[in-house]
Parts: sequence; structure tokens; C-alpha cells
Amino acid sequence: MYLIKALTKKITLASSALLLILSALTPFHVSAKEDLTKQTPIEVKVVLGDKNNAMSFSPSTIEFETGKLYKLIIENQGPVKHYFSSDGFAQSVLTRKVQINNASNTPIAEIKGTIREVEVYPSFQAQWWFVPVKAGIFNDLRCSIKGHTEMGMKGTIIIK
Repeated sequence: MYLIKALTKKITLASSALLLILSALTPFHVSAKEDLTKQTPIEVKVVLGDKNNAMSFSPSTIEFETGKLYKLIIENQGPVKHYFSSDGFAQSVLTRKVQINNASNTPIAEIKGTIREVEVYPSFQAQWWFVPVKAGIFNDLRCSIKGHTEMGMKGTIIIK
């Protein structure tokens, strides 16, 4: 019994010492500069297709930086629905939300959680709010509707 009490006391002392060391190495405050929830989003717009039914992303190369909040406006200007799909990109960002607005630009829906691709109908847009957390070059941006990628609806996403 004495041995158990002695071991328990040593473990408690060691744990306390470790916590003291860790707390000395860890800052106790977070300034607004470090608070990612206080960032103003950087707006980036990508257009899917056009009124002449071009199968394209414009721009076809999109760049982001890790640690910054973005609002990616995905606008479909074509006469058919399109997808914004990139597995590499989706696995390299933390999504805050995808927001859908009505014609008056008033929010009507928000989707939270893991996003793999966004489908946008003709003449509408969606906003994908996210923070990139992993750098990379992703050459897998595409519209996943059959035939659209083959007709040129593909691109590259770069996260620095």
C-alpha cells in the first residue's frame, strides 16, 4: 500500500511539473491578429461557363495562401448547371460554410461541414468560405458532369 501511495505522489508531482513547463512555453493570450475568426474574407471569383455555353473556368488557375479566410464566389454564367470539383483542394481547406443567396444577394441557405464539390445552376452563384491549411498544386479542378471536363472545363488550384 505504501508503494502505491509513493508512486501516485511521484506521478502527481511529475504531471504538475510537466504542466508548469508547458504553461511557461505556451502564451496565455491570443491577440485579434492571431484570431482567424476575426479575419475579413478575401473575395475570389471564378466563373463557370458563359452565355455561349463555353466549357471553362475563368480564371482557370486560382491561387490561395494558407491561413487566410477566403470567400470563393462560384458563379455560373452558362445555360446549364456546372460543378466546381477538386478532391485535392477539398482535402486541403477547412470549410466554414457554403452560402447560397437569392437574386437580391440575401442569404437563403448555408451548408456546413466537409464539402467535396459545389453544384451551381445557370445564372446563380454560391459562396464557399474556407481557410486553406495545406499547400499544394492541384491539377484536378473540373466539372464532374459527363463530357464537361473533356470539353475543357478543367483548371488548377495553387495553395501557397
